[in-house]
Amino acid sequence: MERFGLVGLPNAGKSALFNALTGGSAAVAPHPYSTTETHVGVAHVADDRLDALAAMSASKKVVYATSEFVDIAALQRGSSQGEGLGNRFLGGIREVDAILYVLRAFDDENVVGGHDPLDDLHTLEFELTLADLASAESQIDRRRKSVKGPKAEPNAAAELAALEWAIPVLSEGTPLYRAGLNDERREGLKPFFFLTAKPVLAVVNLGEDQIGDDTVVQPVRDHLGDAAEVLGVCVQLEAEAAQLTPEERTELLEGLGLGEGVLPRVARAAHHLLGLRTFLTTGDKESRAWTFRAGAKAPECAGVIHSDLQRGFIRAEVIRWDELLELGSWNKAKEVGKLRVEGKDYEVLDGDVLEIRFNV
Repeated sequence: MERFGLVGLPNAGKSALFNALTGGSAAVAPHPYSTTETHVGVAHVADDRLDALAAMSASKKVVYATSEFVDIAALQRGSSQGEGLGNRFLGGIREVDAILYVLRAFDDENVVGGHDPLDDLHTLEFELTLADLASAESQIDRRRKSVKGPKAEPNAAAELAALEWAIPVLSEGTPLYRAGLNDERREGLKPFFFLTAKPVLAVVNLGEDQIGDDTVVQPVRDHLGDAAEVLGVCVQLEAEAAQLTPEERTELLEGLGLGEGVLPRVARAAHHLLGLRTFLTTGDKESRAWTFRAGAKAPECAGVIHSDLQRGFIRAEVIRWDELLELGSWNKAKEVGKLRVEGKDYEVLDGDVLEIRFNV
């Protein structure tokens, strides 16, 4: 399962966000361990499509897609040099697949008028970029030697080219994800495990009085540009709502004009950040969301359900979720000829409902 690391300065609200997303119990400020411990939890990815199909099929069980979140020890200035808990912090980020920045905007007793989330982001980017630069400069000479002679590794030249591109970028203080990191360069940089080569999502932690105020969030969007999606979240409110029953939570959030709340959007955005998509299965016993990588073919998706289905794959019966919902049942879709029969070369799409035919 892919892992998303929550990264922020002390008391940014990342542990509260982690608990709200995962139902966890990480200590939150002002608890003394709230900024020093690392916690791991699993978040369900809410999916209205799945809920609707489960209701249609009167499913006894509903299984959502999941993502794993890691509440990483808080960053301190100087973490890039290993100061304080820097080594634990940097090690925690290296082990995740994507970064979820948590940036302060709310008021507190120390900052009247609210924190500046852009200041938080600048600090986080500076520390990660500096750590990447130190790592790159420590490897460049050895990589240059590795491309010479008959024993040079096949990918050595491409990796060296990527590293030589990265060092000037990092030297300017620019994280790699904001430097036009295309697929070829990202692939060339993989062996170096750079922190700023990871995909990024940003959450601006709002006070209740800042909800809906786009001027708080927009500077972060402008700074990150196309490099990351940015969501404004009142983490305290969402964390409180997450403790309620579903009915009470819906009543609270709708009463505040927040609809489903922002947490489902955070989980979905994190899920999509790594190119993860969802296909669905539905029946009276169970409706389930299955995770696959964008571009996967039907046999590979069959293997997500069970390896036997991939090994003995014959065909997939496919229909879009909304079309199935409109028809009212799988049997009705079959009766009116709306089920498509797809073979091994079919590229499954997000929101497809599948039934796999196989023989082992």
